[in-house]
Amino acid sequence: QVQLVESGGGLVQPGGSLRLSCATSGFTFSYYAMSWYRQAPGKERELVAGITSAGGSKNYADSVKGRYTFARDNVKNTVYLQMNSLKPEDTAVYYCKGNRGRVEYWGQGTQVTVSS
Repeated sequence: QVQLVESGGGLVQPGGSLRLSCATSGFTFSYYAMSWYRQAPGKERELVAGITSAGGSKNYADSVKGRYTFARDNVKNTVYLQMNSLKPEDTAVYYCKGNRGRVEYWGQGTQVTVSS
């Protein structure tokens, strides 16, 4: 059974930091590219960051470049999203996704709220 379980979300003040984790099981993690998406209320889901299967290449949305860092651990089958200098506009549900070709797996999401 495929599972992607996000954790680490919560309420943080502007300028603060959070580290999201996405623990996976049920598929060969090291074969899959991984991504983080987010969806704010009333908005479409958007790509935040992606990483290749071996972790050698990463890409970030312009809105998070320099603030977010994406990492993966192919031993623990987990990906991480370090989020620094958080802004109110970063408030959203954050989802992780694994994909290989046309196959996609999604997590259930974790809420991040940036507010004073």
